[in-house]
Amino acid sequence: MIGSLADLLRRAWRHPSGRWGTLVLLLLALASLLLPPFLADPAAMPDVVAGATPPSAAHPFGTDPLNRDILARLVTGGRISLAIAGLAVLVSLTIGTLVGLAAGYAGGWIDALVMRLVDAALAVPRLFVLLLLLVVWERIPLGALILVLGTTGWFATSRLVRGEVLRLRREPFVEASAALGARPWRTIARHLLPNAAGPVLVAATLGVGDVILLEAGLSFLGLGVQLPTPSWGGMVLEARPLLVSAPWTALFPGGAIVATVLGVNLVGDALQAALDPRSA
Repeated sequence: MIGSLADLLRRAWRHPSGRWGTLVLLLLALASLLLPPFLADPAAMPDVVAGATPPSAAHPFGTDPLNRDILARLVTGGRISLAIAGLAVLVSLTIGTLVGLAAGYAGGWIDALVMRLVDAALAVPRLFVLLLLLVVWERIPLGALILVLGTTGWFATSRLVRGEVLRLRREPFVEASAALGARPWRTIARHLLPNAAGPVLVAATLGVGDVILLEAGLSFLGLGVQLPTPSWGGMVLEARPLLVSAPWTALFPGGAIVATVLGVNLVGDALQAALDPRSA
């Protein structure tokens, strides 16, 4: 068993995919946080008649059909897309962890009922549920989008946490805690939750990639972040008529989506390898 969360992170960093994935995500995050003040206004349209222009010294990533700077819109959209992914995963992890802890620790009919409800929810495709929820809004607020993505993504996490709790309940240190009269919440907080944190962290990294793709897909369909607010999926949507004549308008936002998903999957693979006792 991995001794601590810090030890888990160190083991993941020593894995090549962990280093590469972390560097990719760090580069994207720093660019999104630090570059916008030094770039053009992402909403500025200095020469609408010129339309989309190819990459140049003035516009390293070119301009879009409305002559807006793609690099400025890309890093500004990165703030939005990464924030949506991070906050939505935080919401889903919080709900899934609490439900999994409660079901696994309570056991009996409570566990059976909760897991049957989770199984029923998992049987319905998440994208289908999202489309049903989002079509009722003509313009969905950003906060509501985060809540919708977060509250529809916790089911698998709850099953993962519940399985870890059922395994850990039979460990001697948990049984000793109960025998010494520790309250259930203390046993959960001090013994069950810390020891289940590793698999939850792996699920979190992979969940970020899923939400990035979902947000991009919904924005591409016009159901996610609403134009003219930049997001990577929305930028690809705007570039769709110019895929042949101006491919750079879709290449850079599409590349940012691919790089982010690749980065989080590499980190997730490294964390999964660090949790494997055979790699110790």
